[in-house]
Amino acid sequence: MAEQTMVGALILGFSEGLTEFLPVSSTGHLLLLGEVIGFESKEKTFEILIQLGAILALLSVYFNRLWSLWVTLPTSASTRHFVTGVLAAFLPATLVGVVAYDFIKTVLFETPTLICTMLIIGGLILLFVDQLNLKPKYFDVADYPLSICFKIGLFQCLAMIPGTSRSGATIVGALLLGTDKRSAAEFSFFLAMPTMVGAFAYDFYKNFYLLTADDLNYILVGFIMAFITAVAVVRVLLDFISKHGFVLFAWWRMIIGTLGLMWIYWR
Repeated sequence: MAEQTMVGALILGFSEGLTEFLPVSSTGHLLLLGEVIGFESKEKTFEILIQLGAILALLSVYFNRLWSLWVTLPTSASTRHFVTGVLAAFLPATLVGVVAYDFIKTVLFETPTLICTMLIIGGLILLFVDQLNLKPKYFDVADYPLSICFKIGLFQCLAMIPGTSRSGATIVGALLLGTDKRSAAEFSFFLAMPTMVGAFAYDFYKNFYLLTADDLNYILVGFIMAFITAVAVVRVLLDFISKHGFVLFAWWRMIIGTLGLMWIYWR
Protein backbone atom coordinates (compact mmCIF):
# COMPACT_ATOMS: atom_id res chain seq x y z
CA MET A 1 0.00 0.00 0.00
CA ALA A 2 2.86 2.36 0.85
CA GLU A 3 4.44 1.79 -2.56
CA GLN A 4 1.18 2.58 -4.32
CA THR A 5 0.82 5.73 -2.26
CA MET A 6 4.37 6.83 -3.06
CA VAL A 7 3.72 6.25 -6.77
CA GLY A 8 0.54 8.27 -6.37
CA ALA A 9 2.53 11.08 -4.76
CA LEU A 10 4.92 11.09 -7.74
CA ILE A 11 2.04 11.16 -10.23
CA LEU A 12 0.26 13.98 -8.42
CA GLY A 13 3.49 15.93 -7.98
CA PHE A 14 4.13 15.71 -11.70
CA SER A 15 0.56 16.86 -12.40
CA GLU A 16 0.95 19.81 -10.02
CA GLY A 17 4.18 20.99 -11.60
CA LEU A 18 2.81 20.56 -15.11
CA THR A 19 -0.48 22.37 -14.57
CA GLU A 20 0.03 24.96 -11.80
CA PHE A 21 0.90 27.83 -14.12
CA LEU A 22 -1.21 26.69 -17.06
CA PRO A 23 -4.81 27.97 -17.26
CA VAL A 24 -6.17 24.45 -16.77
CA SER A 25 -6.67 24.22 -12.96
CA SER A 26 -3.93 22.31 -11.18
CA THR A 27 -6.17 21.73 -8.16
CA GLY A 28 -8.91 20.31 -10.36
CA HIS A 29 -6.42 17.92 -11.96
CA LEU A 30 -5.02 16.88 -8.57
CA LEU A 31 -8.45 16.17 -7.09
CA LEU A 32 -9.66 14.22 -10.12
CA LEU A 33 -6.42 12.25 -10.43
CA GLY A 34 -6.54 11.47 -6.73
CA GLU A 35 -10.05 10.06 -7.19
CA VAL A 36 -9.00 7.95 -10.18
CA ILE A 37 -5.85 6.44 -8.63
CA GLY A 38 -7.33 6.15 -5.14
CA PHE A 39 -4.93 8.57 -3.47
CA GLU A 40 -6.27 9.81 -0.14
CA SER A 41 -4.84 12.65 1.92
CA LYS A 42 -6.01 14.02 5.24
CA GLU A 43 -8.22 17.08 4.67
CA LYS A 44 -6.78 17.29 1.12
CA THR A 45 -3.65 18.76 2.71
CA PHE A 46 -1.26 16.98 0.33
CA GLU A 47 -2.88 18.72 -2.65
CA ILE A 48 -2.32 22.14 -1.08
CA LEU A 49 1.12 21.68 0.43
CA ILE A 50 2.87 20.31 -2.67
CA GLN A 51 2.02 23.57 -4.46
CA LEU A 52 4.95 25.13 -2.64
CA GLY A 53 7.23 23.06 -4.88
CA ALA A 54 5.81 24.83 -7.93
CA ILE A 55 6.23 28.21 -6.22
CA LEU A 56 9.89 27.51 -5.40
CA ALA A 57 10.38 26.62 -9.07
CA LEU A 58 8.94 30.01 -9.98
CA LEU A 59 11.20 31.73 -7.44
CA SER A 60 14.25 30.00 -8.88
CA VAL A 61 13.44 31.02 -12.46
CA TYR A 62 12.62 34.62 -11.45
CA PHE A 63 15.36 34.95 -8.84
CA ASN A 64 17.26 37.75 -10.59
CA ARG A 65 14.06 39.73 -11.21
CA LEU A 66 12.94 39.29 -7.60
CA TRP A 67 16.36 40.26 -6.26
CA SER A 68 16.30 43.40 -8.38
CA LEU A 69 12.87 44.30 -6.96
CA TRP A 70 14.12 43.78 -3.43
CA VAL A 71 17.24 45.90 -3.96
CA THR A 72 15.41 48.77 -5.65
CA LEU A 73 12.32 48.76 -3.41
CA PRO A 74 13.53 51.55 -1.06
CA THR A 75 14.60 53.88 -3.89
CA SER A 76 12.41 53.14 -6.91
CA ALA A 77 8.84 54.47 -7.14
CA SER A 78 8.21 52.09 -10.06
CA THR A 79 9.23 49.07 -7.98
CA ARG A 80 7.07 50.17 -5.05
CA HIS A 81 4.14 50.66 -7.42
CA PHE A 82 4.53 47.16 -8.83
CA VAL A 83 4.88 45.48 -5.42
CA THR A 84 1.86 47.40 -4.13
CA GLY A 85 -0.09 46.25 -7.19
CA VAL A 86 0.70 42.59 -6.51
CA LEU A 87 -0.32 42.99 -2.86
CA ALA A 88 -3.55 44.73 -3.91
CA ALA A 89 -4.33 41.79 -6.20
CA PHE A 90 -3.46 39.33 -3.43
CA LEU A 91 -5.81 40.85 -0.84
CA PRO A 92 -9.26 39.67 -2.13
CA ALA A 93 -8.28 36.00 -2.32
CA THR A 94 -6.79 36.20 1.18
CA LEU A 95 -10.05 37.42 2.66
CA VAL A 96 -12.25 34.99 0.73
CA GLY A 97 -9.91 32.07 1.41
CA VAL A 98 -9.93 32.58 5.17
CA VAL A 99 -13.69 33.14 5.41
CA ALA A 100 -14.68 30.27 3.09
CA TYR A 101 -11.85 27.84 3.96
CA ASP A 102 -14.00 25.11 5.52
CA PHE A 103 -16.64 25.27 2.78
CA ILE A 104 -13.98 25.08 0.06
CA LYS A 105 -12.19 22.09 1.61
CA THR A 106 -15.24 20.07 2.77
CA VAL A 107 -17.73 20.81 -0.02
CA LEU A 108 -16.14 22.14 -3.20
CA PHE A 109 -13.05 19.90 -3.03
CA GLU A 110 -15.30 16.87 -2.54
CA THR A 111 -17.52 17.44 -5.60
CA PRO A 112 -15.90 15.90 -8.71
CA THR A 113 -18.91 16.71 -10.90
CA LEU A 114 -18.49 20.41 -10.12
CA ILE A 115 -14.76 20.23 -10.90
CA CYS A 116 -15.38 18.63 -14.30
CA THR A 117 -18.13 21.09 -15.12
CA MET A 118 -15.90 24.06 -14.27
CA LEU A 119 -13.11 22.61 -16.42
CA ILE A 120 -15.47 22.54 -19.41
CA ILE A 121 -16.96 25.98 -18.75
CA GLY A 122 -13.50 27.47 -18.28
CA GLY A 123 -12.36 25.92 -21.55
CA LEU A 124 -15.27 27.50 -23.41
CA ILE A 125 -14.47 30.88 -21.82
CA LEU A 126 -10.81 30.60 -22.84
CA LEU A 127 -11.83 29.83 -26.43
CA PHE A 128 -14.20 32.79 -26.46
CA VAL A 129 -11.68 35.25 -24.99
CA ASP A 130 -8.90 34.03 -27.27
CA GLN A 131 -11.03 34.90 -30.31
CA LEU A 132 -11.92 38.41 -29.14
CA ASN A 133 -10.29 41.30 -30.93
CA LEU A 134 -9.05 42.91 -27.75
CA LYS A 135 -6.93 46.05 -27.94
CA PRO A 136 -4.41 45.90 -25.07
CA LYS A 137 -3.35 49.10 -23.33
CA TYR A 138 -0.84 47.62 -20.91
CA PHE A 139 2.20 45.62 -22.02
CA ASP A 140 4.39 45.72 -18.91
CA VAL A 141 3.33 44.41 -15.49
CA ALA A 142 5.14 47.32 -13.85
CA ASP A 143 2.74 49.75 -15.55
CA TYR A 144 -0.53 48.18 -14.38
CA PRO A 145 -2.65 50.73 -12.46
CA LEU A 146 -3.48 49.69 -8.91
CA SER A 147 -7.18 49.57 -9.78
CA ILE A 148 -6.45 47.02 -12.54
CA CYS A 149 -4.35 44.94 -10.14
CA PHE A 150 -7.13 44.87 -7.55
CA LYS A 151 -9.71 43.84 -10.16
CA ILE A 152 -7.42 41.03 -11.34
CA GLY A 153 -7.37 39.93 -7.69
CA LEU A 154 -11.16 39.79 -7.72
CA PHE A 155 -11.01 37.50 -10.74
CA GLN A 156 -8.55 35.29 -8.85
CA CYS A 157 -11.24 34.69 -6.22
CA LEU A 158 -13.17 32.67 -8.80
CA ALA A 159 -10.42 30.07 -8.56
CA MET A 160 -11.64 29.13 -5.08
CA ILE A 161 -13.97 26.86 -7.06
CA PRO A 162 -11.75 23.89 -8.05
CA GLY A 163 -11.67 23.40 -11.79
CA THR A 164 -11.72 27.12 -12.48
CA SER A 165 -7.93 27.69 -12.48
CA ARG A 166 -6.16 30.44 -10.60
CA SER A 167 -3.92 31.31 -13.52
CA GLY A 168 -6.82 31.02 -15.97
CA ALA A 169 -9.02 33.38 -13.96
CA THR A 170 -6.29 35.98 -13.48
CA ILE A 171 -5.12 35.85 -17.10
CA VAL A 172 -8.65 36.13 -18.52
CA GLY A 173 -9.42 38.93 -16.08
CA ALA A 174 -6.26 40.80 -17.04
CA LEU A 175 -6.99 40.45 -20.77
CA LEU A 176 -10.52 41.79 -20.35
CA LEU A 177 -9.10 44.70 -18.35
CA GLY A 178 -6.75 45.74 -21.17
CA THR A 179 -3.47 43.84 -20.85
CA ASP A 180 -1.66 41.81 -23.48
CA LYS A 181 -1.28 38.03 -23.22
CA ARG A 182 2.37 37.89 -22.23
CA SER A 183 2.17 40.45 -19.43
CA ALA A 184 -1.12 38.92 -18.21
CA ALA A 185 0.59 35.55 -17.81
CA GLU A 186 3.61 37.19 -16.16
CA PHE A 187 1.44 39.07 -13.66
CA SER A 188 -0.30 35.78 -12.89
CA PHE A 189 3.14 34.33 -12.07
CA PHE A 190 3.97 37.12 -9.64
CA LEU A 191 0.53 36.99 -8.04
CA ALA A 192 0.92 33.24 -7.55
CA MET A 193 3.86 33.76 -5.19
CA PRO A 194 2.09 35.42 -2.22
CA THR A 195 -1.18 33.61 -2.96
CA MET A 196 0.24 30.10 -2.87
CA VAL A 197 2.69 30.77 -0.04
CA GLY A 198 -0.26 32.09 1.96
CA ALA A 199 -2.38 29.05 1.08
CA PHE A 200 0.47 26.73 2.09
CA ALA A 201 1.05 28.50 5.42
CA TYR A 202 -2.64 28.65 6.33
CA ASP A 203 -3.36 25.03 5.40
CA PHE A 204 -0.27 23.79 7.24
CA TYR A 205 -1.28 25.80 10.30
CA LYS A 206 -4.80 24.32 10.22
CA ASN A 207 -3.80 20.70 9.65
CA PHE A 208 -0.20 20.06 10.74
CA TYR A 209 -1.37 18.13 13.82
CA LEU A 210 -3.00 15.55 11.52
CA LEU A 211 0.16 14.75 9.57
CA THR A 212 2.21 11.64 10.29
CA ALA A 213 5.79 10.93 9.27
CA ASP A 214 4.49 8.94 6.27
CA ASP A 215 2.28 11.87 5.23
CA LEU A 216 5.27 14.20 5.34
CA ASN A 217 7.30 11.76 3.21
CA TYR A 218 4.58 11.66 0.56
CA ILE A 219 4.31 15.45 0.63
CA LEU A 220 8.09 15.76 0.21
CA VAL A 221 8.06 13.42 -2.82
CA GLY A 222 5.17 15.33 -4.42
CA PHE A 223 6.88 18.62 -3.59
CA ILE A 224 10.16 17.63 -5.30
CA MET A 225 8.39 16.29 -8.39
CA ALA A 226 6.27 19.46 -8.63
CA PHE A 227 9.40 21.62 -8.39
CA ILE A 228 11.26 19.78 -11.16
CA THR A 229 8.30 19.77 -13.54
CA ALA A 230 7.29 23.38 -12.87
CA VAL A 231 10.79 24.70 -13.63
CA ALA A 232 10.50 23.32 -17.16
CA VAL A 233 6.97 24.69 -17.63
CA VAL A 234 7.73 28.22 -16.41
CA ARG A 235 10.74 28.54 -18.71
CA VAL A 236 8.67 28.01 -21.88
CA LEU A 237 5.14 29.13 -20.96
CA LEU A 238 5.33 32.89 -21.61
CA ASP A 239 6.71 32.47 -25.11
CA PHE A 240 4.16 29.75 -25.90
CA ILE A 241 1.20 31.88 -24.80
CA SER A 242 2.52 34.90 -26.69
CA LYS A 243 2.75 32.92 -29.93
CA HIS A 244 -0.15 30.47 -29.67
CA GLY A 245 -2.69 31.91 -27.23
CA PHE A 246 -4.97 29.68 -25.16
CA VAL A 247 -6.69 27.38 -27.65
CA LEU A 248 -4.64 24.31 -26.70
CA PHE A 249 -5.38 24.82 -23.01
CA ALA A 250 -9.09 25.40 -23.70
CA TRP A 251 -9.41 22.07 -25.51
CA TRP A 252 -7.29 20.35 -22.85
CA ARG A 253 -9.73 21.54 -20.18
CA MET A 254 -12.80 20.45 -22.11
CA ILE A 255 -11.38 17.01 -22.90
CA ILE A 256 -10.32 16.36 -19.28
CA GLY A 257 -13.65 17.65 -17.97
CA THR A 258 -15.62 15.45 -20.38
CA LEU A 259 -13.53 12.37 -19.59
CA GLY A 260 -13.98 13.10 -15.90
CA LEU A 261 -17.78 13.25 -16.21
CA MET A 262 -17.75 10.00 -18.19
CA TRP A 263 -15.63 8.35 -15.49
CA ILE A 264 -17.95 9.58 -12.74
CA TYR A 265 -20.98 8.25 -14.62
CA TRP A 266 -19.28 4.92 -15.37
CA ARG A 267 -18.12 4.55 -11.76
